[in-house]
Amino acid sequence: MNSWKHWDTGVEHAELLGKFESGSSFILKPAGGPRIKIKLVDVQPCSYFKDQTTFPLAKMYGEHWYEDTPAGLKVTVRMTMTGILSALWNKLVMKDIVSRLEEDIHIQIATAQKQ
Repeated sequence: MNSWKHWDTGVEHAELLGKFESGSSFILKPAGGPRIKIKLVDVQPCSYFKDQTTFPLAKMYGEHWYEDTPAGLKVTVRMTMTGILSALWNKLVMKDIVSRLEEDIHIQIATAQKQ
C-alpha cells in the first residue's frame, strides 16, 4: 500500500492505517487531488482484496485478484460504482482510473519483479 506511488502514475501518496486486513483503511492522494480515506472491506491475504471509496451519494469499489498460474502471476481488477450519483462520480473519478489500469498493472508487476 505504502509503495503505491511507485507503480501507479496517478498516485502521489498512499499510506496504510493499521494492518492490511478487512476493516482497516488507507489514505490515498491522487495526483492533483485531495487526500481520500478508503476502507478495506475484504482482504484475503496474497490473493484478493476489495476496497470502498465513499463519495456523496455514491460508492466506488475496487476488487483486486492475484492468482499464480503456470504462465505466471495473473492480476485482475474490477471497478464498480453504486448509488444515485454513480454516473457523475464515474465520469469525474472512475473513468480516469480505469483508463490507466492496464498500464499501471504492468508497472506494478515490473516493480514486484525487481524486488
